[in-house]
Amino acid sequence: MSITQQHLLDAYRARTLGEPAPPAPGTHDRQVVREWRDARRFRAVLAGRPARRGLRDALSRWRRRPS
Repeated sequence: MSITQQHLLDAYRARTLGEPAPPAPGTHDRQVVREWRDARRFRAVLAGRPARRGLRDALSRWRRRPS
């Protein structure tokens, strides 16, 4: 069963039971990724490591390296 089919089944069940429909798949993906990233940075600070921005910092360091 695909995620779309599961969502349609859940929405149908909610409608028949008079409950609010569940959110569509992918609705909160950005929020989840943002919270995961923030928690990862926080754990890095607690461990005494610098809280870098990941890909952006790596690319800027790569651009600045001497040829």
